[in-house]
Amino acid sequence: MQDARFGKLADLLVNYSTALQPNEKVLIEAFDTPDEMTIALIRATRKAKALPFVQIQRARVSRELALEIDEHQLGLTAAHELARMKKMDAYIAIRGSHNISELADVAVNKMKLIAKKMRPLQDQRVQKTKWVVLRWPTPAMAQLANMSTEAFEDFFFRVCTLDYRKLQPGMKALKTLLEKTNTVQIKGPGTDLRFSIKGIPAIVCGGDRNIPDGEVFTCPVKDSVQGHVTFNAPSIYQSTAFDNIRLDFRDGKIIEATSSQPEKLNAVLDSDAGARYIGEFSLGCNPYIMHPMRDILFDEKIAGSFHFTPGQAYKEADNGNRSQVHWDMINIQRTEYGGGEIFFDGALVRQNGEFLPKPLRSLNWKNFN
Repeated sequence: MQDARFGKLADLLVNYSTALQPNEKVLIEAFDTPDEMTIALIRATRKAKALPFVQIQRARVSRELALEIDEHQLGLTAAHELARMKKMDAYIAIRGSHNISELADVAVNKMKLIAKKMRPLQDQRVQKTKWVVLRWPTPAMAQLANMSTEAFEDFFFRVCTLDYRKLQPGMKALKTLLEKTNTVQIKGPGTDLRFSIKGIPAIVCGGDRNIPDGEVFTCPVKDSVQGHVTFNAPSIYQSTAFDNIRLDFRDGKIIEATSSQPEKLNAVLDSDAGARYIGEFSLGCNPYIMHPMRDILFDEKIAGSFHFTPGQAYKEADNGNRSQVHWDMINIQRTEYGGGEIFFDGALVRQNGEFLPKPLRSLNWKNFN
């Protein structure tokens, strides 16, 4: 029996997130997700009179390929998938996995090679298609969120089918303010960070990129970042768990990095010249996501959070930094996580996770209904 929530989510992804039009081509990639959800997406796509194309992925199969993959095979794979992506108008990916650490025993040099070779495919998808990406609820995710499987599924569908239109006025006001701002200062436990965002656009993410959504991002001027930041949300990157990440900056570059996995952290940051510079600064404001669960797509949207991203900058908000790395690291500034302040050009804009200017207050989780 088809779960009615599948159809509701498919409708959001097809008609709001990607806004598919008649005869547009969409690639649907399903990673370890139920066939029923893929079928719901196919039906919603056809109802919109667009053309669905489907690829089924399995994490254990991907791991087996990655273990011994070489540059020649990756080149062929990347060329084939890039050619297909160039024919698509949109991309929808649903990613579920029973083991978020499935790739943990793939050698670091293999992961770096995969990231490097597949970067043109990712750039094509991000820059040239209408795209949306989301996770799929699994018992593993429920465990990370400290919730029962049933409770987490209810949470997932509530968060992912949020009426993002209600966030739009506040997010647009935040975009306007960011684009008028020169200097940003962030203070909090283990954090005293300063940088410029002058002249760099701000982008509203209100349900049309990642699901769940709810952030407004921009980018620091590449060499402007000074000070240090500590991230109080745990993270997983390339199937490795990291806690208590701290980054120290001088003239935009990460000069020291520590965490629960310092060697692996620095190995990622040494992937290429751009990995030690920042490619994104973003403020999270999803009123239904309050606590971290080691899933970046959820955690980067946490109400009252910000994230700071070593690596590749997005072309829409570009400081020129290029890297195979793009790692959103998250700090939650609500009182129960230690608090903190954000200043724009010396004016206090957010305190303990709550926006103070009147046009932005609708983004505060306490005011959302």
